[in-house]
Amino acid sequence: MVMQPICEPVDLPLGLTALVAQVAMAAGSPPPARLLHFHDVAEIVLFGNTHGRLFCAGESFAIRPSSVVFVPSMCYHDYLFDDGPKHWTLIQIEPYLVEQLARQGDGATLARPLCVDPDNASGGRLHMLAEWLAETARTNAADPIIDRIVGLILSALVRLPTVAGEPSADTASHLSRFLPVVERLRQAPGGRLTLGEAATLCHVSPAYFSRRFAAVFGCGFADYVTSYRLHVASRRIATTATPLSEIGYDLGFSSHSHFTARFRERFGIAPREYRKRLARALA
Repeated sequence: MVMQPICEPVDLPLGLTALVAQVAMAAGSPPPARLLHFHDVAEIVLFGNTHGRLFCAGESFAIRPSSVVFVPSMCYHDYLFDDGPKHWTLIQIEPYLVEQLARQGDGATLARPLCVDPDNASGGRLHMLAEWLAETARTNAADPIIDRIVGLILSALVRLPTVAGEPSADTASHLSRFLPVVERLRQAPGGRLTLGEAATLCHVSPAYFSRRFAAVFGCGFADYVTSYRLHVASRRIATTATPLSEIGYDLGFSSHSHFTARFRERFGIAPREYRKRLARALA
């Protein structure tokens, strides 16, 4: 039984499609605590002088200096690090960026975790792109070129020889039970999906579904659906010229005022003002 949520909420700031963090730990620093978890964002990790293992989707991958890993959205994973100094660059990415690249032909590859050990030349190019991404994000986190840099990194990764994983005893039984619901939301974020219907998709009773969903995701089912729809709305506002009222109705909100109220409640700004800010930032 899960005693704490294994969904690690990662909210990219409104309007941003990627976050970059550089982590360095001295030789005597305690290793990060292990936690089998998942989140909506996808992630790329470029390791420096680091040894350990990645546990992901039932497999274990060796991490060495220069290793680069990719973990898809909603894919449970965990890291175990050896003693010694550690350094890595973490890039967290909106999943729709990965989906866009997948539609260009790399879908099967990016549906699974990847671990690569690039040669010096390939590794140097990847780290150069990561540095460019980090510098751009520091200068203007809403710069449209960020999406292109992320695309270049992902395109480079899928063209490198992968490290074979080994079977791992870590399982995703707690998450996998809810994957039909997560997939339904991705395919039709504005479609009608009651708690009873979600429970039926997962072949459990509504009461059991409600308890277990809250334990795994850290929030109730209705709150999760609303939050997911609002994140989809923020992406559509940022990337399309679709009228705001149409976005709200398409995502299942009963009225424009209802959509505006929930958007403001979630992000602290009304959808119309958010679109205006984006337009000013890109002008």
